[in-house]
Amino acid sequence: MRIVEFVIEDEEVNGVDAISFVEHPAIESNFIALSKEKVNFAKDEERRMIVGAALIPDKPIPRNGKEGEYYALFSKKTVSRCAHRYIKNSLQSETTLEHEEKINGVTVVESWIKESDNDKSVHFGLDLPIGSWVVMYKIDNDDIWNDEVKAGKVLGLSIEGFFKDKKEVKQSKEERVLSELAKIISN
Repeated sequence: MRIVEFVIEDEEVNGVDAISFVEHPAIESNFIALSKEKVNFAKDEERRMIVGAALIPDKPIPRNGKEGEYYALFSKKTVSRCAHRYIKNSLQSETTLEHEEKINGVTVVESWIKESDNDKSVHFGLDLPIGSWVVMYKIDNDDIWNDEVKAGKVLGLSIEGFFKDKKEVKQSKEERVLSELAKIISN
């Protein structure tokens, strides 16, 4: 299956316009709901926060487009650009539920790029590669906290945005075979 790298080459393209709370994150990384008692996995009524990856560099993300199925990926450089533009453009409260409805009362209160193995994300139990964009949300919306996060209906984050420039990543024959094998195994 072909691999397409999404890139941001000019200032006209914002990249990420919103982050969505989803049940099945395409980057295959769930968020962590923070707690005073057990930081890694429990949910806390007082803090009502989650931490998770918004983007993971070089992670093939299955997509379906006009030309059929393909994998999309973002380089470390593009992940960093997305994270910085998201904050620079004051989009911290632009959040949707399952890419469908805008939700209020949720805000990104921390955003960072993982730069080392001693990163803050490790403290929260996230096993992410260097260059990942990590966000921490404060959730003041009772319905989202109780009916979605606490109930386990949403488990991760997924970006929304537009990426004007794309370039196809050349795969070796071995990579193509492994990609197809992985697809067969997952089905």
